[in-house]
Amino acid sequence: MGFISTIMGLFGFGMGFGFGLVVGYFMFIYFQPTEVEDPELRPLVEQTTEGLQKLIPEIPIWIKNPDYDRLDWLNKFLEYMWPYLDKAICKMAKKIAEPIIAEEIPKYKIESVEFETLTLGSLPPTFQGMKVYNTEEKELIMELGLKWAANPNILVAVKAFGLRATVQVLDLQVFALPRITLKPLVPVFPCFANIHVSLMEKPHVDFGVKLLGCDAMSIPGVYRIVQELIKDQVANMYLWPKRLEVQIMDPATAMQKPRGLLNVKVIRAMKLKKKDLLGASDPYVKLTLSDDKVQTKKTTVKMKNLNPEWDEEFSLAIRDPETQILTLTVYDWDEVGSHDKMGLCVVPLKDLTPEEPKTLTLELLKTLDPNDVQNEKSRGQIVVEVNYKPFKDDEIPNFEQTGEVEKAPEGTPETGGLLVIIIHEAQDVEGKYHTNPSVRLHFRGEERKTKTVKKNRDPRWEEEFQFVLEEPPTNDRVHVEVRSSSKKLGLRHPKETLGYVDINLADVVHNKRINERYHLIDSKNGTIQIEMQWRTAT
Repeated sequence: MGFISTIMGLFGFGMGFGFGLVVGYFMFIYFQPTEVEDPELRPLVEQTTEGLQKLIPEIPIWIKNPDYDRLDWLNKFLEYMWPYLDKAICKMAKKIAEPIIAEEIPKYKIESVEFETLTLGSLPPTFQGMKVYNTEEKELIMELGLKWAANPNILVAVKAFGLRATVQVLDLQVFALPRITLKPLVPVFPCFANIHVSLMEKPHVDFGVKLLGCDAMSIPGVYRIVQELIKDQVANMYLWPKRLEVQIMDPATAMQKPRGLLNVKVIRAMKLKKKDLLGASDPYVKLTLSDDKVQTKKTTVKMKNLNPEWDEEFSLAIRDPETQILTLTVYDWDEVGSHDKMGLCVVPLKDLTPEEPKTLTLELLKTLDPNDVQNEKSRGQIVVEVNYKPFKDDEIPNFEQTGEVEKAPEGTPETGGLLVIIIHEAQDVEGKYHTNPSVRLHFRGEERKTKTVKKNRDPRWEEEFQFVLEEPPTNDRVHVEVRSSSKKLGLRHPKETLGYVDINLADVVHNKRINERYHLIDSKNGTIQIEMQWRTAT
C-alpha cells in the first residue's frame, strides 16, 4: 500500500503541476494589456548617451557622417528595376558558377551539382549613403553604406553515391561598407579599365540554411561558428587594403591613342534578299570596329530598294591596325520592332596598304563562321572604298602616364625603402591676418618645410622631401600643416595656422603611389594636393 500511495502521489503531483502551468499561461495571456501605448518621439539632441548608443546602428550613415550623400534616387531606381536585375544577376551568377562547379566536383566524387531554384527575392538592397573621394589620379573612388535584408530562395541539389541531397539558403541579411575604385579612367566606353572592391570593415552576414529540409542553423553552436567563419574569411580576402580586382578591359589598349584614320565610302549594295513579306526591304549599313564600342556609324535608310546606292563617307579612328577589323552589317529598317539583319562582311585592316585607296566588292554572309552552311546561300553584295591613313611618326601620341614608381637608390635597407612626399599645391587657403602660406611636414620626429609664397590663396610649391626608412611605414602617419607667417614689425599675430591634415601611410605602402587632394582641417574651403611614393629596391 505504501508503494501504491507513493506512485499515486507522484502521479497526482505531476498532473497538478502540469495543470497549474496551463492555467498560469492562460492567466498571463488574459491579463496582458491590450492597449498599445503611443511611442515616445524625441529629437536626437534630447536623447541620453545610452539611448544614442542604441540608435547609432539604425541611423543612416549620411546623418552620422556629413561627407556621405543620400541615395534616395538610387534606391528608388533599384526598387523599380529589381525584378529585372534579379533575373539578370541570377543568370550571370549561374553562368559564372556552373563552369567552376563542373571543374571542381570530380575532385570530390560528386555526380552533379545543380541549381533547382535561384532567385534573390523581391526585396532589393538599399544604400544608406555614398562618399566620393577627390583625387588627382585618373580614378573614381566611392564608399557605399549597404544594407540588404533579402528573402532569397537558393536551392541547390547535390547527387553523390546514388543519393540526392538539397541545400537551401533563406533569409539573407548583409550589412557592409565597401569601397569601390574605378581605375584607370580611359576614353573608351565604359570609361574605366578595372574595378577594385575593398571592405572598410568586417561585414555582417546572416542567413538561414536548410539541409535535407531541416534548419541547420538551429543546431546549438552552429550559428555562431558559421557567422564568425564567414566574417573572418571575407575579411581575410577583401578587408582594406586587400581588394577584389575585376578587369573590364586591357588598360594598355584602352588608353592607347589613335594611330591613324580609316576613311570608308559605302557606295552601293546589289541583289539584296528582301526580309519583308510584302514589298521590298528598307536597307541601311552599320559600320563597327572590333575592340571599339564607341565608334559606330550608320548610313541613311533607302526605302523599298534591294539595289540601294548610298555614296556616303565615314571616318573611323584606328588604334591598332594589325588586329582591328571593320565590320559592315546590312539591316532592313522596320518602323516597329527590331531591325532584321540582311547580311554582313568584314575587312581586316592588316590587309590594307596605307595611303592606298581600295575598292572592294564583298559577299554578304549570314554569320562569320566559315563552316556555317547558311553562308552558301547568296545574300547579295556590297561595294565599299576604304583607305587607311596612318599618322606620321611625330603625330602618334604616346600612352598615358601610368605613374610607375621608380626603384629606391642603392644602399636602401633590404626590408625598408624610400618614402617620397611631394607637395604640389594648395587652394582656397586664407588667414585671418595674413596669407603667406608654407607647408610643414612632421614625420617620426623630423620636421621639413617648404618655401613661403607671399600673398597667395592658391600657392604652388612643387617641392619634394625624402625619408629613408628601415621598414615600411604601415602603421605611421604624416602630419601636414599649412602655415602663414609675416615679418612685419608690431604685428600681434606673426604666425597662424591655415589648416592641417593627418595622412595614414598604409595606403601608400600598399599602392606604392598615391596622388590626392585633401581637405584641410580648421580651414573653411582649403585643400592641398600631395603625392606620396613608397620606393623599394625590388
